[in-house]
Amino acid sequence: MTAGSNGSDRNATLSYPGGELELDVVDATCGSDAVQLGPMLAKTGMTTLDVGFVNTSSCTSAITYIDGGQGILRHRGYPIEELAEKSSFLETSYLLIYGEDPTEAQLTEFTEKVMGQVELPAQMTPLLQAFPQDTHPMPVFSAGVSLFGTHGDDLDIDDPKAVDMATARLLGRGPTLAAATQRIRAGKDTVAPDSSLGYVGNFLRMTFGEDYEITDEVVKALDMLLLLHSDHEQNCSTSTVRMVGSSEAPLYASITGGINALYGPLHGGANQAVLEMLERIQAEGGDATDYMDRVKNKVDGVKLMGFGHRVYKSYDPRAKIAKKHADALLSNSNDPLLEIALKLEETALADDYFVERKLYPNVDFYTGLIYRAMGFPTEMFTVLFALGRMPGWIAHWREMREDPTTKINRPRQVYTGHDERSFTPISER
Repeated sequence: MTAGSNGSDRNATLSYPGGELELDVVDATCGSDAVQLGPMLAKTGMTTLDVGFVNTSSCTSAITYIDGGQGILRHRGYPIEELAEKSSFLETSYLLIYGEDPTEAQLTEFTEKVMGQVELPAQMTPLLQAFPQDTHPMPVFSAGVSLFGTHGDDLDIDDPKAVDMATARLLGRGPTLAAATQRIRAGKDTVAPDSSLGYVGNFLRMTFGEDYEITDEVVKALDMLLLLHSDHEQNCSTSTVRMVGSSEAPLYASITGGINALYGPLHGGANQAVLEMLERIQAEGGDATDYMDRVKNKVDGVKLMGFGHRVYKSYDPRAKIAKKHADALLSNSNDPLLEIALKLEETALADDYFVERKLYPNVDFYTGLIYRAMGFPTEMFTVLFALGRMPGWIAHWREMREDPTTKINRPRQVYTGHDERSFTPISER
């Protein structure tokens, strides 16, 4: 065997109609190695077809590792369970973006920089007020982030100081934008930020007003949920951020692409769909067992939301952490939706139909219940997801920019349309 171009001492042999081709193997630190397919088209005249990219690695990355079969999620090598217990959202954000966990002094400096960028541009409020009041908050949030990138001293993608400033502004302004979006949608005046309340406390006050009770329990739970969503490898929105950024689009424009990808119900909108499912079950009498029977019988219109995952084929590790907080936060709330949710989970874990299909609860199953208990309207759930995912998007954009092998993303296709044919003028048709 000859050495691969990445230093691997292994190659893979591809047999195709017409011969064989030696391809380099790219070694992974953990998980699946990859076969480098770059030379394939030029040497064989063929491409690969992988609808949905279920078996295609689009990049190398040192940020997040997932083993779906074992239920493992690690950021920069640290298990999500340890980060959720010992770290915070901003500390994990620093870890994701800069590669190492910060010292106390570094975290203090980072936090001060983020909290120093919580004010929105002056023209933001008129923009938010221009949307119809019943507009879903995700397009509004996307428009606000786009406005961040229209002018300023942080748009030069080749200037590290400008990128750091854009990073701080996205993390600092994001919660302010989200809170203002919700206040305006509710017909209320916006609330000015107060950095002394901390990252999460400030966001809660801006969203719900001065009378909202900001308890340590609520702050800890929301900080944990943001942390749990902070990155998840090459998902739809993160891949979109990288794809947009590969054209050398600025950070703000790339993040806007990620926000819009997250909007879909199969991605960030899943936690909203879970709560809507639970409300539907409650409206129909609250019989979770009957609902699961209808799911198994594939009754039209009956969908099981919050179970199963594209990557995890066991219990989502984030769901285990979220469940603990849901139980603690909702134990005294007498929320009938929690009882329904627990019954759905109990049924799924005890029924071979769901176990064999690996339909375990995922993180979306519990997050909506926690958000609801805090007072957030259902439509805001996906915006909260976006706030949590912001550091992961930033980290991947920066890693993509720093990778000398980065190329503008340009997937191939297998053309299945008409072969060449002659055009008939409209007068002769």
